[in-house]
Amino acid sequence: MEISVIKIGGNVIDHPEKSTRFLKLFAKFPGTKILVHGGGVLASRIGTSLGITPNMHHGRRITDKETLDVVTMVYAGLINKNLVASLQAFGQNAIGLTGADGNAIKSIKRPAGEVDYGFVGDVESVNTGLLETLLKQNIAPVFCAITHDRKGQLLNTNADTIASEIATALAKKHQVKLYFCFDKTGVLMDAENEASLIPLINEDIYKELIKDKIIHSGMIPKLENAFNAINKGVNHVWMGLPENLLLASRGKNAGTIIESLKYDLY
Repeated sequence: MEISVIKIGGNVIDHPEKSTRFLKLFAKFPGTKILVHGGGVLASRIGTSLGITPNMHHGRRITDKETLDVVTMVYAGLINKNLVASLQAFGQNAIGLTGADGNAIKSIKRPAGEVDYGFVGDVESVNTGLLETLLKQNIAPVFCAITHDRKGQLLNTNADTIASEIATALAKKHQVKLYFCFDKTGVLMDAENEASLIPLINEDIYKELIKDKIIHSGMIPKLENAFNAINKGVNHVWMGLPENLLLASRGKNAGTIIESLKYDLY
């Protein structure tokens, strides 16, 4: 089976017009597909309105009990169900899921180290049998960024990580492509200049860009997850604007391709 795992960022789904355009595109996107969504922008806004200030460390959310309640409500409820309802309206049968549903994604609570991330989960396993069953019925799973530990505890889990781990697990038996869609043309040398796109990036270049502080904050875990996928058997990993998704699926140069081979940027 050929499967596309598509991750959409919170900055896109937070804007109704952009979200609608993307969901229409996803509904028309050819082949078997899975959607993974973020929602941190809305979660931060709603949390702040409730007096719960977002606490971030290197692009990752520190999640205490109150924050976990907020992100569960926002990710698994408000955002996930609205996305699924829209997809149904656009002709794409879909089912909204957390990692707890069908035991889809089991995680382990991240141990406290130099930073205690709280109720944050690191993915241990993906129930590929469940996903295969849904995909064979032409039902698109729509995952939010909530998993569980099989002991009754929900865990906040980075949506990029979920997309990467789903793609990696399925790649053991299937041809899998992973697409990260967000509000930039791809990985940029200058975040304020869309023309500074890096069309190909490998881990050596990535490390240099971090050293030079060109890549920082939320792009760090995003790229770490992209490299995790390409190094563990996912056939193709791409980053860029959602409106360029179809071009990217056809092999057109419209974003950043994550490369496991070494090459020189300059």
